[in-house]
Amino acid sequence: MIAHEFGLNAVTMSWVTMAFLLSSAVFLVPLGKLADIFGRKRVFLTGNVVLALASLLAVFAPNDATLIALRVVQGIGSAMMFATGIALITSVFPPNARGRAIGMNVTAVYVGLSAAPVLGGLMIDALGWRSLFYIPALLGIPAVIAAILTIKGEWAEAKGEKFDILGSGIFIVSMCALMYGFSKLPSTVAIVLTAVGLLGLALFVKLQMKLEYPVFNVSLFRVNRLFALSNLAALINYATTFAITFVLSLYLQYIKGLSAREAGLLLVIQPLVMAVIASWSGRLSDKHDPRILASAGMGVIAVGLALLIPISNETAVTYIGVVLGILGLGFGMFSSPNTNAIMGSVEKRYIGLASGTVATMRLVGQMLSMGIATMVIHVFIGTGTINASNHKQFILSASVTFAIFVALSVLGVWASLARGGKNGNQA
Repeated sequence: MIAHEFGLNAVTMSWVTMAFLLSSAVFLVPLGKLADIFGRKRVFLTGNVVLALASLLAVFAPNDATLIALRVVQGIGSAMMFATGIALITSVFPPNARGRAIGMNVTAVYVGLSAAPVLGGLMIDALGWRSLFYIPALLGIPAVIAAILTIKGEWAEAKGEKFDILGSGIFIVSMCALMYGFSKLPSTVAIVLTAVGLLGLALFVKLQMKLEYPVFNVSLFRVNRLFALSNLAALINYATTFAITFVLSLYLQYIKGLSAREAGLLLVIQPLVMAVIASWSGRLSDKHDPRILASAGMGVIAVGLALLIPISNETAVTYIGVVLGILGLGFGMFSSPNTNAIMGSVEKRYIGLASGTVATMRLVGQMLSMGIATMVIHVFIGTGTINASNHKQFILSASVTFAIFVALSVLGVWASLARGGKNGNQA
C-alpha cells in the first residue's frame, strides 16, 4: 500500500525497512556510552519521546523521502531504548533476580512480535498503512509518564567521562557501509562497501585502544572472556535464526501454496513458544549456570535447523509447525540466560555499553542472517521471481541456507561453552 500510494519500486520500498534497521544498529553503541555518562533513565525517556514524535509525523508523511527520513529518526529513538532497556533492568534488579526480569522482558518482546503481524494486517485492512504509526505515537508519552513514576533514581556510573565524537562517527559510518554492503552481496559495489566497513571498524578498534575514555571499551573483548564469547554466541544466534522466517515464508507460500495470512499464522508458533520459554529460562539462569542453559538452547536450535535441511515439495505443513516449535524452544532457552551472562560480566560503569552491545549483536546478526539467505537464493535462482520452473532450485537454496545455519549454530555452541564457568554477577 505504501508502494502504491508513493509509486515506489522494490528497491526504494526496501529502504522503508532498511532505514529503521540501519539507524537502530549503528547508533546503539554510542548511545549506550552516552547513557553511562548522562544517565540511562534520561536516555531511555528521551528515546520514547523521539520515537513517539517521529511516529506521529510519519502518519502525515507527504512523500517517500519524508517517510524514510522519519524512519531513520524512529530508529535513533528505538536505539536509545534498546541501548538502555536491559541496562535499566540490570541496574534496578539485584543479581539473584536479574535473569527473571530479563526473561520477562524477552517474553514481552516476543509476545509483541507474535501479535504484530496479525494486528498489523487488521489495521492496514481497516485503516490503511498510516495506522501502523498510531500505536507508537499514542503510547510514547504514557510510557514516559509511567517510567517517570515507576523508575526511581538515575544511573550514570561513567558521569564526567569525555564522549568520543570522532570514534562514534567512524563507528557509525563503518557500520552503515558494512551492514548495507553485506545485505546486497554478491554485487561488486556490495563487496567494496563491505570491505570499507571492515577496514573502518579495524581503524575504530585501533583508535579506541589509545583513548582514555573510548566510546567502546575494546579491552572488554580482550580481557573479559565471558563478555566476549557471550556476545559472539549472541551474534551467531541471531545470524542463524532471523532469516528462518523469511525463507520458510517463501517456502510455505510458493511451494506449499499457503496464503500470506496462513503462512504468517503458522510462523507465529516460533515466537509464541519462545515467549513462553524465555521467562522460565531467565528464572533458571538466576540459580544455575547461564552458560549451560544457553549452550543447550543453541544445541536445540542446531537440531531444529538440521530437521529443516531435507524439506521438499512433499514435506507436511504439520512437520514445519513441529520444527518451528523446537526452534522456539531453543531460542527461549538461549536468549535470557545469555543476556543475563553478558550483563553480569561487566562493571556497573559499563552496563549501558553492554546493553548497547547486546542490541548491536542482535541487529548485526539479523542483517547477516538475511544477507546469507538472500545471497544463497541469488546464487541458485538469480534475480528472477520464484515460479514453477525454479521451485527445485529454490528448495535446494533453502536446504543449503539451513545447512549453513546448522554449521554456525555448532560454532555458537562452542562459543557458549568456551566462555567458562558461571557469571560472576559483577554488576
